[in-house]
Amino acid sequence: MKVNGNHYHSIWYDKNLDQVKIIDQRLLPYEFEIITVETLEEFETAIKDMAVRGAPLIGATAAFGIARQMLRDHSNKNLDLSWDRLNQTRPTAINLKWALDRCRNHLLNIPLTDRGYEAMQLAIEIANEDVEINKKIGLNGLEIIKSISKKKPKGEPIRLLTHCNAGWLATVDWGTATSPMYQAHNLNIPIHVWVDETRPRNQGALTAWELKSHGISHNYITDNAGGHLMQHGLVDMVIVGTDRTTSRGDVCNKIGTYLKALAAKDNNIPFYVALPSPTIDWTIEDGINEIPIEERSESEVSLIQGKDNTGVISKLKVTPEGTIGSNPAFDVTPAKLITGLITEKGICEASSNGLQKLFPQNNQKDCR
Repeated sequence: MKVNGNHYHSIWYDKNLDQVKIIDQRLLPYEFEIITVETLEEFETAIKDMAVRGAPLIGATAAFGIARQMLRDHSNKNLDLSWDRLNQTRPTAINLKWALDRCRNHLLNIPLTDRGYEAMQLAIEIANEDVEINKKIGLNGLEIIKSISKKKPKGEPIRLLTHCNAGWLATVDWGTATSPMYQAHNLNIPIHVWVDETRPRNQGALTAWELKSHGISHNYITDNAGGHLMQHGLVDMVIVGTDRTTSRGDVCNKIGTYLKALAAKDNNIPFYVALPSPTIDWTIEDGINEIPIEERSESEVSLIQGKDNTGVISKLKVTPEGTIGSNPAFDVTPAKLITGLITEKGICEASSNGLQKLFPQNNQKDCR
């Protein structure tokens, strides 16, 4: 997508400089800065500290991390070490392990002297695939927006509500939940987006930054405002992303997603999940009991980051001294609360049968 008129991916390989570049999302939406990641430690930190974030982008970043390490030392020992250390950075998003497994399985069949080149080519391939997947998700989701538009008075916007940031910053490009929004806006279909702040890290601010850059009408709201808006008929559709989806359609996403699904169900509002196939974990069914939920630092709850009136980015403490915060980063929305899953291969119900129709058994290996 574009920033100040220039097109960017959230991660890319600069062939001229022989460097992997990322947008440092820790500074957004206040400052736009591009940094280079080179060493294994830098890739670990980028993922752990959320300089990159979002399941698809984490996976692509891990692939580039493997590639850089193979250029230094293409031994099996270094491959296993890099896999282990990167795999430990974020436990919930399945794309991380998916990308690491894909890299290791491919490289084990490559002669040692060719591994550096092959690893980088594979990382670039994974990144490019993500762009195409998300574009297709957008085109499929666009059909839902079009169908809602037909039922609205001419010129009245379709009002969408989203949670967290499932935008192009969370992927390599287009985003997942935002991709249908961009597709609709590009066709001059009027939309308005309710953007949840998504505490504790306020990732909704990244969504707002994206939408503003693209010229899409939106409002930034507190997490607790969504149910109220739904009760008063101000939401036509909820659309969110996912960090891991089980084989029966349970969806793990940023904390607070489950509450939005409950409110949507109570108010008969369609609740859709934008789902890239690498985010499907075919090995588990019960999302509540089988998906590991990342517990992040309590400081994310007790401190809040922003820019003061002098333009300085700083953190403020919002809790009393001695109060300890609890910070589960994700929750699970059961399949029964989900209207449908929007994938690159089409839209299906959130169920084992629905997913298997789009991704037959003989294709599941390709999706893992």
